[in-house]
This record gives sequence, C-alpha cells and structure tokens, in this order.
Amino acid sequence: MNNEPLRIGIACFPLIGGSGILATALGSELARRGHEVHFFSYARPVRLDTAEARLHFHLVELAHHPLFPCPDYTLPLAVKMAEVASTVSLDIIHAHYAVPNAMAAVLAAQMSGASPGIVTTLHGTDTNLLGQDPAYRMAIEYALGQSDAVTVVSKSLEEQTRETLNVSRAIEVIPNFFTPRPASRTREEVRTELGAGDGEFLILHMSNMRSGKRIDLLLQTLAAMRTRDRTRLLILAGEPIQPYAEMIDRLGLKKQIIVRENEPAVEDFISAADAGLYTSDYESFGLSILETLYFGKPIVAFDVGGIPEVVGNAYPLYPFPNVTALASAMDKLVESPDYARSLGEQGRKHVVEKFSADIIVDRYETLYRRVKDKNREGKALQR
Repeated sequence: MNNEPLRIGIACFPLIGGSGILATALGSELARRGHEVHFFSYARPVRLDTAEARLHFHLVELAHHPLFPCPDYTLPLAVKMAEVASTVSLDIIHAHYAVPNAMAAVLAAQMSGASPGIVTTLHGTDTNLLGQDPAYRMAIEYALGQSDAVTVVSKSLEEQTRETLNVSRAIEVIPNFFTPRPASRTREEVRTELGAGDGEFLILHMSNMRSGKRIDLLLQTLAAMRTRDRTRLLILAGEPIQPYAEMIDRLGLKKQIIVRENEPAVEDFISAADAGLYTSDYESFGLSILETLYFGKPIVAFDVGGIPEVVGNAYPLYPFPNVTALASAMDKLVESPDYARSLGEQGRKHVVEKFSADIIVDRYETLYRRVKDKNREGKALQR
C-alpha cells in the first residue's frame, strides 16, 4: 500500500452537528497519520484544535458587495480553496455537503492548477431538506455528478438519496465514527457544576436543536415519565433553546432541565450522564447516539432512518412518534440502574467493534488514494 502522505482539504460547516463533528474528527485523525489537512469554513469548527501538527484552518470571509442583494459564501469559499490548492498542491478536497461545499470544490478544482480530486459526503441535509427545493436540487445533482467519489453515512441515506435525487452514479456507504477524548473532569465534578444530586438520574440529549430533532417530543417524553421527579434532563444544544421556553413552562419542566450551549468538551458531560434520549423524526446516522454509546450509556430513541444501523441489536427502538413508549423505556432505566449499566456496556461493545476510527479512517484513506490515482491516470492520458 502506498503510504505517501496526502494533502487534503476539508470543507465543512463549523457548527455543533454531525457533519462538522465528523469532519473535524476525520481531519484530526488524518493529521495524526501524517497527512497535511487544511480546513475551510466561515468560522473555526467548534472541536478543531489547530495546535495539532499538520492541521491548518483557512477562514472564509463572507463577501458583502453592494452589487449583490445578500452576502455570498460559495464563491469566496471556492476562491479560498483554489488559492490553497494551487499553493500547496492539494491532492483531495473532501466536501461535507454538496451545497455549497462540493459546488465550491468543483469551481476550485477548475480554477486551480492542482486539479484536486473531489470527494463529497452527504450527511442528510442535501437529500432531506435542500433536495426537496427546486432552487437547489439541480445544483446538488450537478455537484454529485462532478465529484470523483460520493459517500453517505448510512445505507438508509443512500436509499433516500436515490429516491429523492436523480443520481445514478456509485455511492459508497462509509459510516461515522467517534474517537472519545478522556474526560478532563470527574463525573462528580461535572454533576456538582450542573446541580445534579447523587440520587438523580441524569438524562442527556445532544443536538443542533433543528426542527427534525423534535425537541417538542423530547420535552413531552420527559413530562410523561413516572420517574420525572428523580430525573434531570441535560441538553447540550447547538442553538438556543429559547423557542421552547413556553413549552417547558407549560409542562412544568423548568427545574428539571439543564442547558449548555456549544460545549466542545462533550466527553465530560456524557461521562456525567446516566442515559441518552433522542427523539428525531429522521436521522441519516445519529452521531450523538454513537457518542453516547461510546461512553457506555444506554440510549432510548425512535426506530427511524440510520439509527438502527448505529445501534444494531444492542437496543430496542420504538415506533415514531410514540412518546409513551419512550417514557416507559426511560422509566425502566431509572428504576433499574444495574439494567441501565448492562445495556450501556452492551452498546459500548457494539460501537467500539463497528465504528472505531481505525476502521473508518482506513476506508477514507483508501478512497482518497483511489481518487488520487485515478486523477493521476487521467492527467497522464491527457498529455
């Protein structure tokens, strides 16, 4: 196998969300393996540590020109990637999302003399949201067609992409992975900071708080629990919880909910929790679920999208939107801590065996080298 280091560009969104977290973790793992990795975004990704060797971040400034009615991001992103691709001779640009990142990568490859290969990963938004919008659909299909390789994070998303978009090309399923960092504080320290008592069962929910995460069902599940008087709900939120303030008050949950926004050190909080609760109406994968399981915490969730691919046979899942079933399942965990710990260890064993960085990053490396070799052969034929 060719072990020559690669020069890889990664375009992603910097927010608390599956795509940004996966892209950041992937870049860090690649840098540790000796590759040179360049990130492109309009803000530094929350979990990106550029103090690590061979990791670089390139800030993309939004263009505000009086000629245009609104700020532009796609063209400045393409120009920045083209500049870096030409300067350092990028081998690969890995775009997380077709729009705008893969579209910008296509322009960058055409503008730069380096002509890097383009790998596009779909995380769900391109298919489930933008793919339904005629203003974006053709651009998404074009970006996928111009990419040298396309990946998705689950078989469920591949099937949905083919149903939604006009895509006949090969699509490779490469799931997400998670590399936990050791917690920097003890479980007791974090729980004390949160105000969670020793006898309280701490339920964790991590998400970007967008509509598909169904925070309304999350709150209804907590309200329906028989054991709610001995539980607290910790929400690690990527966006403000303010839109749900009225509902929290109406359900009488204000004293039971703890909110932390844009926390990069999720390991500390997962370690302090006792279980995870996820109520999405669809998940292309469910990275927060994977993160929760890695720390040996049981999860309760609906049987939707790619979640069954993540949990395997480790957990029962429940029909959407049966809040009563979720509440009953969580009550069982609260009432039987030994059962909760047993389920947690079962889940941890499953995800470590199937979704470790060693397994998944190897697959990306193999894909990158395949794309690079194909590009090299193509250039040789053009001479």
